[in-house]
Parts: sequence; C-alpha cells; structure tokens
Amino acid sequence: MTYDWMLLMAGPGGGGGGTVAMLVWLGLLFVMMYFLLIRPQRKRQKDHEKLISELKKGDKVVTTGGLFGTIFAIDDEKGRIILRINDETKLEFLKTAIAGKVEK
Repeated sequence: MTYDWMLLMAGPGGGGGGTVAMLVWLGLLFVMMYFLLIRPQRKRQKDHEKLISELKKGDKVVTTGGLFGTIFAIDDEKGRIILRINDETKLEFLKTAIAGKVEK
C-alpha cells in the first residue's frame, strides 16, 4: 500500500519509460523552437547591426517609422544620426531607428 503512489507516478506499465519519452519530446520541441524562432531572429539582429555600423554620410535610409531621408551627420558617441529630409528640415534619430538603406 505504501508504494501505490510510486506506481501512479510511473504511469502505465510501472516503468520510467514515460519520463524518458517526455524528455525526448521536450528536447525535440526546444530544437524546433531554436531553428524556427531563435536562430532567424539572431541572424536578423546581426544583419541590422552590420547595417548600422556601415552607415555613412550621404546614405539614403528609411526609419522604422517609415520616414525617408539622407544622412547628414553621425554622432557615434551618443548613437544618433541626423537625417536631412529636405533642404530646410533636419531630424535627429537613434541609430537603431534606421530600418534599412534605400537603393538609388
């Protein structure tokens, strides 16, 4: 009578095979999540960091908000970029707000 709870925990058949199978399924689930979610996100992050590091004055860019402009100045110490929208308008953005370069 004292071992009845152990039999219930072991599952059908009384062996520990259920636990091993569950661990295998959890491992497979983690591997799938890694290849479907984590790995592509890291690749996009590395590509964005490379884009930000290669920006230079005169590049035409678009911000994450959809604003198009030309880089007027870059302040690496503060991590900011000044974009020229037209001849009279210059706006300051964080470097991370740049979504991508615009091809000419």
